[in-house]
Amino acid sequence: MITGKKIFITGGAGFIASMLISRLAEQNQIVVYDNYTRNTLKGTAYDKHPNVQQIQGDVLDYDALKSAMTGAQLVVHAAAIAGIESTVRNPVTTMRVNMIGAANAMQAAQEVGGVERFVDFSTSEVFGSHAFKVDEGQQTVTGAVGEARWTYAVSKLAGEHLAHAYHKQYGLPTVTVRPFNVYGPGQTGEGALSIFVRKALNNEDLVIFGDGSQIRAWCFVDDMVEGVLCALEHPNAVGESFNIGNARAVTTIYGLAQAVCRVVNSSSKIVFRDALSADIELRIPKIGKAKDLIGFEAKVDLEEGLKRTATWVAENEASLPQLSSLFKS
Repeated sequence: MITGKKIFITGGAGFIASMLISRLAEQNQIVVYDNYTRNTLKGTAYDKHPNVQQIQGDVLDYDALKSAMTGAQLVVHAAAIAGIESTVRNPVTTMRVNMIGAANAMQAAQEVGGVERFVDFSTSEVFGSHAFKVDEGQQTVTGAVGEARWTYAVSKLAGEHLAHAYHKQYGLPTVTVRPFNVYGPGQTGEGALSIFVRKALNNEDLVIFGDGSQIRAWCFVDDMVEGVLCALEHPNAVGESFNIGNARAVTTIYGLAQAVCRVVNSSSKIVFRDALSADIELRIPKIGKAKDLIGFEAKVDLEEGLKRTATWVAENEASLPQLSSLFKS
């Protein structure tokens, strides 16, 4: 258990980071550094928690970032531009925030000194379009230049290479986690599963981009947070990259839409549209390395995760941001 630490989290008001804070705030001092494009912390018990300090700032502002990080023993770099719609609309911003932001965070951690662990968030998309039971040692794929999907993947992969470089060259105790399709209570962005649940609760059409045959492994947020905690605590984690996902919670996008409708007893129709960009046809992780080295194993199956997510969305829908017009039927 992590206790008595000062923990600095970029993108700390985001989905996964907010859930991480809920596990750490009682026994540690948390510094949230975020530009609040999305604010999942707002309205939670940790928004005004005495152990949680919030600083509005940009990871591209190096001096402000370094100042805010001073004194931190653990650093989690979760700030990023994510989501296919954001990447398509703002490819330059995506590259700058994800690459330069990661570089700034690592350089700041190196310069302030005293950082005992630096966890960098990468992405499962570094494995490309077809990733079946991929392990951390397999080749990563950068994709075609100019394709929106790979703009995001390449920007995150650059950060991952940099994390390994900082460890090798300077001894910075870095760890990289690669999340695989995380969902669950607290998700306020435009993740596919979150959108399906929100629309199904209102019996609105569920929009699938592509033919729906794309296969994903879905990781409940509690399991993802457990993986990050393992990366923060376990001595074996330093200098490594880890897949964090649930290889048993696998379904097609069409099957997911059907499961959501069943779980919430919805009469929604499922409709199809052309893909927004190059798509991920198959993405299932191997998590043997994470299990063997740091003791991580996902526990929440898809059915249980869907039920818990639907309950949370139903209780909080009034406070959730409006969905983009892209997702309207």
